[in-house]
Amino acid sequence: MQFSVLSFLTQLAVLIVALAAVHRPLGAYLAKVADDGGRHLRFERWVYRATGIGPGSAQTWKGYARSVVAFSIASVILVYAAQRAQPLLSAGQLPGVDPWVAMNTAVSFITNTNWQAYAPESTLGFVVQMAFLAVQNFVSAAVGIAVAFALVRGFARKGTDSLGNFWVDLTRLTFRLLLPLAAIAAVVLIVAGVVQDFSATTVHNAVTGVTQSIPGGPVASQEAIKELGTNGGGYFNANSAHPFENPNAFTNIFEVFLLLMIPFSLPYTFGRMVGSRKQGYTVLTVMASLWLIATGFMAWAISSWPSLGEGMEQRFGPAASGIFATATTLTSTGAVDAAHDSLPPLAGGMAMFDMMLGEVAPGGVGSGLYGMLVLAVLAVFLGGLMVGRTPEYLGKKVQARHMTLAALYLLVTPVLVLVLTGAAVLIPSAVADAPAQGPHQFSELLYAFTSGANNNGSAFAGLSASDPLMSSLMNVAMWLGRVLPIVLVLALAGSFARQEPIPPSPGTLATYGPLFAGLLGTVTVLFTALNYFPALALGPIAEGTLR
Repeated sequence: MQFSVLSFLTQLAVLIVALAAVHRPLGAYLAKVADDGGRHLRFERWVYRATGIGPGSAQTWKGYARSVVAFSIASVILVYAAQRAQPLLSAGQLPGVDPWVAMNTAVSFITNTNWQAYAPESTLGFVVQMAFLAVQNFVSAAVGIAVAFALVRGFARKGTDSLGNFWVDLTRLTFRLLLPLAAIAAVVLIVAGVVQDFSATTVHNAVTGVTQSIPGGPVASQEAIKELGTNGGGYFNANSAHPFENPNAFTNIFEVFLLLMIPFSLPYTFGRMVGSRKQGYTVLTVMASLWLIATGFMAWAISSWPSLGEGMEQRFGPAASGIFATATTLTSTGAVDAAHDSLPPLAGGMAMFDMMLGEVAPGGVGSGLYGMLVLAVLAVFLGGLMVGRTPEYLGKKVQARHMTLAALYLLVTPVLVLVLTGAAVLIPSAVADAPAQGPHQFSELLYAFTSGANNNGSAFAGLSASDPLMSSLMNVAMWLGRVLPIVLVLALAGSFARQEPIPPSPGTLATYGPLFAGLLGTVTVLFTALNYFPALALGPIAEGTLR
């Protein structure tokens, strides 16, 4: 297969125009959802009464964090129990899911990772898929945006302990944002040819005369929120490379648009909430620049490889798959329209580097924004050291406590990735789960833990992760990679919210404009390179340079 530069540039241009069109209106709407003056819709009040939620009560960062963790733990237990009880839920048509796989799946979907160590179309029935996993696709995405709202409120508010109410944020985001957008997206996908039914589809092959029954199901409705919420778990094992999930070139580019839409709109929300749109546009500039650079490098890595074919979806071609691969790894989506294990070595390495950035370009829904804002705090601190000034961000002093929390946040994921990968290569049974040889074997393990700790969910599919050891290690990566950063972000938000703002002075470092955007982008890339370059050198770089 040949890489078409014209196709690549055309699809990239369409994406940029579409994302630019929704950036401001969707960002403004998100700001309204975040700060609605205490107004609650009727059906939201029904939810509050039914669940005993007090929508008027404000939460400190500790209360907000306790709510997030408690909700996540309860969700893990519920989803795990549903999979084990599948014989009852499917009227005896399907067996219960293996306990190790069930726990791995529960942790995966609750953390917005959607790592799948099973074949969904043959393992899970409609009830588990729709009533449990699809629901988590909505609420796990809402949790990420809610935490981003809490951090922005911490910057915007002064002299208070309140960061809002997690339960109110979760309800509003689910009902006012994700459900309406997912419904519209699902209709578009159905019209474009994505399957939506509740029966098997019989396909007759006229060439061989063989009749094959391929499972159908409510695919379009789950495909919509899978991309919109940067979840990534497919209804079929082949994910978005399956023609029932992603039948043509239009649905392919539309799915990329869906997974980028909310993350690229949130910087405008940030600017509106802190009262300075220039701040939002600066964050957007960094996110968009990193996305374009990464997409261009991915295109170069794919186009320069002498032979493409195996693992590339013939319907889309390498140009479309390169755009999809970059978007899905720069966000926390993890959906794939080609086999990442079959990408050229440097392209596979680029996919890993995208996740290692912390998925901040533009990142997952919510997590991309709060990750970039933590990096902005680091950039302000470094900038203050260079000019000899006390660092300030959005009128708040960046003090020792803030830097401790920011440093811990930024180190959690690299420590998880590198420690767990190092542990796995020392365990023979874990190494046996990666059947490749040489540098690519190491790459399969490195990719898995990078994906898990960054809550991405994509994989080099040669890796087997359904046995107890790998399931447990991945559970640790996914759970700690989600919960610890959220708690640290909320602690940072609470600390900033208690501060009174400081008027800017002539020596204050401007945190908007090209200069700060350049500083923030440089800090993001250098921090990632310093943490991960040795590991990348042992895997994809070695494989790509030794060919």
